[in-house]
This record gives sequence, C-alpha cells and structure tokens, in this order.
Amino acid sequence: MLDILITRIRQKNRTVGFPERPAELPPLFRGLPEISQKRCAPGCGACVTACPTGAVTVNPKTSGQGKIKIDLGRCLFCMDCVRACPEKAIGFSRDYRLATRARKDLLFSGNVFPVAGAPERRMRKLFGRSLKLRQVSAGGCNACEADVNVLNTVVYDLGRFGIQFVASPRHADGLLITGPVTRNMEKALEKTYAAVPDPKLVIAVGACAVSGGPYIDRPESNNGADSMLRVDLFVPGCPPHPLTILDGLLRLIGKIK
Repeated sequence: MLDILITRIRQKNRTVGFPERPAELPPLFRGLPEISQKRCAPGCGACVTACPTGAVTVNPKTSGQGKIKIDLGRCLFCMDCVRACPEKAIGFSRDYRLATRARKDLLFSGNVFPVAGAPERRMRKLFGRSLKLRQVSAGGCNACEADVNVLNTVVYDLGRFGIQFVASPRHADGLLITGPVTRNMEKALEKTYAAVPDPKLVIAVGACAVSGGPYIDRPESNNGADSMLRVDLFVPGCPPHPLTILDGLLRLIGKIK
C-alpha cells in the first residue's frame, strides 16, 4: 500500500488541463487543412486523383477562394493529397477544433472554419450539467471506438464535465455513433435510438459515421448516421483525436465556446 501511495505522489496529477490550458498534441498530429488557393496550378487535379474517398474537389471555373474544396466529412487525413500536389497547395495544421453542428459546414475551402457554436438555451439547460451517452459501433473498425474509450481514462477524465457513457439506451440522453452504419446494423441502431427517451441527441464520430468514410457508396453501407437519423454534432477524422472529440462534446453542451 505504501508503494502505491509513493508511486501516486510521484506521478502527480496525470489529467490533461484542457480546456483551461492549451491542448497537448502529438508531433505528427494532423488537424484542420491549410489550403493555398493561389498555388493551385490550372488543370492539375493531382490531389483529386490521389484522394481515396473523393473528399477533394477542384473547380477549374473558379479562381481564388473556393477553387479547392475539401469535404472534411469524407477526409481520412491520410496526406495523399499533400504528397500528390506539386505546388504544395494543401497542408494540415495543428488545429484540433473540427466538430460542427451541420454537415454542410464540413465543406472547407480554406476560409474561417465554422466550429460547433453555442447550443440552444433549452439544450444547455437539459444537458449542460449532465449528459449520458450510449455508444453504438455501427460497423466500425474499432479505431474511433478506441479513441472514444480513451476519454474515460484518467488522462481525459470525461466524467469531470458531467459526461458519461451508459450501458443502456434507456438511461441515455443520446447516442454517440461510430462506423458507417452497415446494413447489418440498421435495425440495431433503429431500436437503440427508439429506446432513448426524448429529447435526445445524436453525435456522429469519425469519417465513417459522418459520410461512410472509405466505405462510402458501398452496397453494405448506409454512408453514415445522418442517412438514418438527425445528427446534432459531426466530429470528422479517421479516427479523430480524443481532444477533437472532447472539444466537440464540450461545445455541444456549452462548456466551451
């Protein structure tokens, strides 16, 4: 017992200081894309060809802002577009704030990114102090599921914000969905959603849950959660970093702005 106490004293507080302190991100972290529209060479399109999910589009009829557009809902943050572009018109920043309230807001062309805004007063009153979520893996590869699970560890300590994952949808305020929503998971997701009492929230985490990700338009996939349910928060990434997920959840309930 004494050894345990001594070890605990040496380790000190291992919980990250976010959001009071700046986020601590790994050196190879890839966040919000950086797009230089002026560098885009006419008639190139190498980034479009390289993208495995069709997330990058280039409109040759448009000059300046809006020529290159990246659908962050489809983006895997794989760097293929960066490596393919001979003019280095695309890069990735270290901005982890990627969650949005609307799917259309994930269409990014290098301008100011509309992160999830303050919730409605009624939502903040209902869920601002206590939010219980039922996590549903709707055909995911377990990468997003693993990063969601990390939020329960001592490092992120999700419970300190009043947010917890529960075992039963009947005890939940909403669903956190990962995976592309495969055909085999349709009925399970429908039943789980129906079991959550009203009013309820739906959160789509990861490229698969937002758009279908690498499985987009496959016959076995439904191209994400919003093909079946009304989604209140979209968190892109493949997988999104735990701080990206946490930032989105806190914005959803009005803990940060």
